[in-house]
Amino acid sequence: MSEFYRIAKLPPYVFAVINEMKAKLRAQGQDVVDFGMGNPDGETPSIIVDKLVEAARNSKNHRYSMSRGIPHLRQEMVKRYKRNYDVDLDPEKEAIVTIGAKDAIAHLLFAIIAPGDIVVSPNPAYPIHQYGVIMAEGEAHMLPMPDAATFLQGLEDLYNKPAEKKPKVILISFPHNPTTTCVDLPFMKEIVRLAQLHGSYIVHDFAYADLGFDGYKPPSILQVPGAKDIAVEIFSLSKSYNMAGWRVGFCLGNPKMIYALSRIKSYLDYGTFQPIQIASIIALRECEEETIKIRDIYQERRDVLVEGLNAAGWPVTTPQGSMFLWAKIPDRFAPMGSLEFAKLLMEKALVAVSPGIGFGPMGEGHVRFSFIENPHRTRQAIRALKPFLQA
Repeated sequence: MSEFYRIAKLPPYVFAVINEMKAKLRAQGQDVVDFGMGNPDGETPSIIVDKLVEAARNSKNHRYSMSRGIPHLRQEMVKRYKRNYDVDLDPEKEAIVTIGAKDAIAHLLFAIIAPGDIVVSPNPAYPIHQYGVIMAEGEAHMLPMPDAATFLQGLEDLYNKPAEKKPKVILISFPHNPTTTCVDLPFMKEIVRLAQLHGSYIVHDFAYADLGFDGYKPPSILQVPGAKDIAVEIFSLSKSYNMAGWRVGFCLGNPKMIYALSRIKSYLDYGTFQPIQIASIIALRECEEETIKIRDIYQERRDVLVEGLNAAGWPVTTPQGSMFLWAKIPDRFAPMGSLEFAKLLMEKALVAVSPGIGFGPMGEGHVRFSFIENPHRTRQAIRALKPFLQA
C-alpha cells in the first residue's frame, strides 16, 4: 500500500504486465506482433511537420504560450465543427485547447466535481474515465454496457431510484473504447434529455470522431439542440491526424465547464508548445482529406483482422467504429481470465493484446485488439494464432 493518499486509490496497472512481458520477449529477439496499446503507427502528414519545423525556428514561439490555446487554433477548431456538424461555437467562451484528450478529462473532472459527487459512465471503459473520477474524489458509478440500449436503460433506472443521489456528471464516449459500441443521434438526444431533466452535466469523449466505417459517421453530442446548456465534447488530433505524440486536444461546448477548465489549467500549465499549436492550425485547415485516408487504413486493417480471426476459429463481430476489436475470449480459455489468456497468447503465438480486466471489472472475459499493425503483420499474427486456437 502506498503512503500517498491518491496513489493508494489506484489499482496496479494491468497493462504493465503485458508490456513487461512483450519487452522481455523482444529483448530475446522474438518478433511480437503488437495489437496492445491504441497508439497510431502512421506518419503525421508532412505539411503539418513542415509547419512545426518552420514555427520552431522562430524564437518568438519559444516563450510561454496561452494555457487555453492560441486564438487562431481555437478558431480553426470551431470552424471544423461548423463544417462537419453544423454546430456553432464561440472560440472565446466555448472552446479550449488541452494537452491531449486525457488531460482534458482529468483536469475537467478536478474542476467540476466535489468529493462524493457521482459520475456515471459505461463499463468497461478507458481507465481515465473511472480513475479520473476517483483521483478527483468523486464517486465512480459504473453501468454495464453490453450494448448502448442497456446502458441507456441502466441510466434511466438509476435516475428513477428515489433514494439514490443523482449523478452530477454523465461521462460517455462513442465510438467507445474498448467495446467499439457506436450510437446514433437519437441516442445522444435521449442522453441530453435525461441529463436536462435531472440536472446532470455530460462529458462526451469524442476521441474516435473520424473513425466510423462502412459509411457510418459518428454523431457529435453538440448536434443535439440545447446540448451546449449542459454538455461538453472532447476532441483530439491524435487518431484523426496521426498526431498522438503531439498531445493536442480540445474541450468544446458548455461555457461554464469550459471556464472551470480554463481556471484550473491556468494554475497547472502554460499550454502546449506554441509551434505545435501553429502546426495544428494547418492540420485542421488543410488536412481533412488525410483523416479520410487514415480512416480507410484502419478499415482495411479491421477487415483483415476480423476475417482472419473468424477463419481461425475465433468468432468475432465486425466493429462499426473506433480503432479496436473487442473480442470475447474463446469458451475453452474463459476460465483463466483475460490477463492470463493475454499472457498465454504472447507466450504461445507471440501476439500481444490488452486484457479486458484492465478496462474495469466488466471487461473481464474479453481482450482488445488495436488496429496498429499493417495487413501483412496482421496475417502473420493470424497464422501464429490458428494452430494455438485449434490445438
